[in-house]
Amino acid sequence: QLQLVESGGGLVQPGGSLRLSCAASGFTLDYYVIGWLRQAPGKEREAVSCISFSDGSTYYVDSVKGRFTISRDNAKNTVYLQMNSLKPEDTAVYYCAADPLEYLSTTQAMCTEVITPWGQGTQVTVSS
Repeated sequence: QLQLVESGGGLVQPGGSLRLSCAASGFTLDYYVIGWLRQAPGKEREAVSCISFSDGSTYYVDSVKGRFTISRDNAKNTVYLQMNSLKPEDTAVYYCAADPLEYLSTTQAMCTEVITPWGQGTQVTVSS
C-alpha cells in the first residue's frame, strides 16, 4: 500500500519551532516532488515548500523564506519541514503532498500547480 505518513504538528508559541515529517512507504520517492501544502480556516490551500527528491531543488512560498527549511533523507524515504520563528499566521492544517516529477516541469511548478495531498494533514497552531 502506498502511503505518506505525516507527523510533527502541534501547538507552539509565536517564535517557536516545530518539525514536520512525512515518510513514504510502499514506494520510493526518488522521482517525486514532495512537500507541504497548508490550509488555514477560511483561506485557500497554498503550497508552502517542496523538494525534488532526485536533485534536491526546492521551492518556498515567500512568506516562509528564511524561516522554514525543507530537507530529505533518501535512506529513510522521508522529507522534513523545519519551521522556525513561527507566526500566528502559520496556523493551518499542513498536508504532505507528492507527485512524480513531470517531464520538463520544475519543482516550483509541481509544488504550486500539481502535487496533491495524500493524507488527513497535521494541525499546526501558533498561539500564545
